[in-house]
Amino acid sequence: MKTTETDNIETKVIAIVCEQLDVRAEDVSPSKTFTDDLGADSLAIVELVLAFEEAFHLKIPDAEVDGIKTVGNAIDYIKKHASSAA
Repeated sequence: MKTTETDNIETKVIAIVCEQLDVRAEDVSPSKTFTDDLGADSLAIVELVLAFEEAFHLKIPDAEVDGIKTVGNAIDYIKKHASSAA
C-alpha cells in the first residue's frame, strides 16, 4: 500500500471521528479511545462503525467491533480490510 493511501485512511478516519463525535481534529490521535477519551457512548460507537463502513466500503462484523477501542485500532482495521479505501 502506498504511503499516500495510508495517510488518506488516517485522515479520513480522523475526519469521520470528528464529525460523528463532535470533537476537534487536534483532540483525535491514534492512541485515543472512543469511549474514555472521546466520550462516545454505545449508540455513538454504532454510528461511528456505520460511517466507517460507508466511507470505506467494507463491513465490520459485530464481533470485530469490540476489538476496535481506539482511533488507531480503527485505522489499522480499515487499512487491513479496505480494498479501495481512497
